[in-house]
Amino acid sequence: MPTLFRLLTVAAILVGLVYGAMYALVAMVEPREREVTVRVPARVLLSGAQ
Repeated sequence: MPTLFRLLTVAAILVGLVYGAMYALVAMVEPREREVTVRVPARVLLSGAQ
């Protein structure tokens, strides 16, 4: 039984660390807006018209 308790404790600590890291990313990181340009080859446009 102590081994199961130790496993669950370690799993709970790891889950808490991952949750804390995700929360920190959401709270502290602000995404930058920028323009995105995607080049589409002409053959892709022409093959879709058929």
